[in-house]
Amino acid sequence: MSTAAFAAAETATSPDALVAALAAAGRAAQAGLARMSGGEKADALRAAASELRAAEAEILAANAKDLATGAANGLTPAMLDRLKLDPARLAGIAAAVEQVASLADPVGQVIDATERPNGLRLSRVRVPIGLIGIIYESRPNVTADAAALCLRSGNAVLLRGGSEAVGSNRAIHAALVRGLTSRGVPEAAVQLVPSQDRAVVGAMLTAAGLIDMIVPRGGKSLVARVQADARVPVLAHLDGICHTFIHHSADPAMARSIALNAKMRRTGICGAMETLLIDATFPDPHGVVEALLDAGCELRGDPRAQAIDPRIQPASAEDWDTEYLDAVLSVAVVDGLDDALDHIARHSSDHTDAIVTGDDTAAERFLNEVDSAIVMVNASTQFADGGEFGLGAEIGIATGRLHARGPVALEGLTTYKWQVRGAGQVRP
Repeated sequence: MSTAAFAAAETATSPDALVAALAAAGRAAQAGLARMSGGEKADALRAAASELRAAEAEILAANAKDLATGAANGLTPAMLDRLKLDPARLAGIAAAVEQVASLADPVGQVIDATERPNGLRLSRVRVPIGLIGIIYESRPNVTADAAALCLRSGNAVLLRGGSEAVGSNRAIHAALVRGLTSRGVPEAAVQLVPSQDRAVVGAMLTAAGLIDMIVPRGGKSLVARVQADARVPVLAHLDGICHTFIHHSADPAMARSIALNAKMRRTGICGAMETLLIDATFPDPHGVVEALLDAGCELRGDPRAQAIDPRIQPASAEDWDTEYLDAVLSVAVVDGLDDALDHIARHSSDHTDAIVTGDDTAAERFLNEVDSAIVMVNASTQFADGGEFGLGAEIGIATGRLHARGPVALEGLTTYKWQVRGAGQVRP
């Protein structure tokens, strides 16, 4: 626990008081962080990555205790896998921090500049958002990813991880703080909430004026609660109901490969395909369906999809609006691009939708008419990831229509201000 967090925990009389104390320390630290150069922040992140590597034994021992507690408490195998750290995963976490350090500093970037007829010179310049609250579950890597992204973009961060990963999060946080403070970063720039009291989450959500933005990372119930209760701006997605539409012109081999990867590479991530739409005139529907079934995927389809293979079970009305996060997939046969677009408009969660096609006109219509945060042509929806987009670690996927959409990384953690330079002009 950091000195600031320890002091806040010692003196706070309620969850609201705890959050207020942590936020005050974080906001003061952010002011100090704003005075650091991009090179200084990058150097601090590289030191933090070194400390993560040096603390491998400590972090893995804490993680082993979390895993044992989780197993005793009945966590599912999927949840335990998200929680688990090993030397390779920890090395990946450290490498991700270094990758963020290598990215261009967004703070101070000039978005655009103009000169008015009266000689005033105007520019929009990227600036940090301020203090960002991250509420997350299960994955201890979020502790490092969120800290690195927030610090690189000039923001202070208040981290509130899930109770199932409390030991892992504390060990990772301690290593990060050792590295960051060794290079002059204020200790309270990266704080981990020292309490697992669920009321603290509520206090964070209502801390308007103290916390500038909340980012939830976790299951549907967590995100739904945050979006329903927050009085602070929220950057999040609720569901990842991702579609892949196989157009009649699609290459059959490509269609099989993309569909199989989009669903089965990792079934538990938000970019996994949850609904497959097959054009009624696509020449090889059975090849695509068979590949998925043979890979162990349960298929639930409409009557025309069931006619492709008797192993396809009937789909219910709820299936088209379900994020399975498992080896289960809904399948529908549609009458061309217009029918596919209509289905996606009714059932997509605006996360990621893809078309497989050999027709450039169909591809462009799909790109222009599907109103999701990420729209793809001839690629697996599993590419919906900040790292795959060249953004480094991501803080989450945003599906709203304000501020940031898709993978949120450094640019998404900034806002802008207008800078106006004059030479004595007064307004008539």
